[in-house]
Amino acid sequence: MPTAIAVTGPDLVLPSPDRHTPSAAVLQSAVQSPRTYSLDQSLTEMHTLIEHHGYVIVLCPASAPPAVVHRLHAIRSVLESDRIAILRPDLPPLGMAVLALQLRQLSICDFSPGVLASAARLLAHYIYAGALLGSVAKLDRVPVTLQSHAKSWVPGAQFAVLATPRPELVKLTAEASLSGPGFGTKMLYATGQLAPDWVTGTLAPAWRTQGVTEARLPAESARWWATPKLVEFAAAIPDISVLYQLVTSVRRDDCHWCGLELIGDRCGFCAAPLPPPPERSSPSPAVRALPRGAT
Repeated sequence: MPTAIAVTGPDLVLPSPDRHTPSAAVLQSAVQSPRTYSLDQSLTEMHTLIEHHGYVIVLCPASAPPAVVHRLHAIRSVLESDRIAILRPDLPPLGMAVLALQLRQLSICDFSPGVLASAARLLAHYIYAGALLGSVAKLDRVPVTLQSHAKSWVPGAQFAVLATPRPELVKLTAEASLSGPGFGTKMLYATGQLAPDWVTGTLAPAWRTQGVTEARLPAESARWWATPKLVEFAAAIPDISVLYQLVTSVRRDDCHWCGLELIGDRCGFCAAPLPPPPERSSPSPAVRALPRGAT
């Protein structure tokens, strides 16, 4: 069985693009209240995933409530399992759903669990995630200038915001644009309380996306963007062969702590950093023979 990809909400599970891509496991321990879903049930849920899949990679949004994060770490601690990776990439919710889909696609390839978990950080750099917002007055996840804060109080003002891979914010005008990817992508968008016309009719063509598809707005989106007046979007590489080549192009190492394979500079399971390469010792100075007669 492939490594299990688990998420903390059903709206982070995008439809599989083909019959080979497995779905993600929605953790009820994160969805339901501790009052109705006990710790014992949470432990059984996770233990079952480990028994069936061997390893579990959990994607948890950075905006998730602290109680959800604490419970995930409590489950890992009680089970004393090094087969659970809890990843919290700083992606907006729709971008997180896209990342989960990419990991699901790659889970059926010949990648070890350690490589798959550490690949999440690499893949996140190639996801262009942002939103069209009706206000940035309370937005704290992307740098907002005082001028933008003041403009957000103007009735009808809208802002185009890019959260990853490089933060960017512009007031929406006829000439407004965001820096897009220099490679082929497919765009997903999810509608809140704004119309998606600019995203689908202006941004997607400017980014030369290979297609535009509507998705369900994640429940965490309004909290992440600090307003329900939004249209969230994410453009990412849709081709599994390109994703596979991207991951295989990175050098693999063994984690010095848990022994799993990894790519990049940090293990996805135990979070141990890759040790720096040993410093080369300077060559010893050449020893010269004393000339005859020297003392």
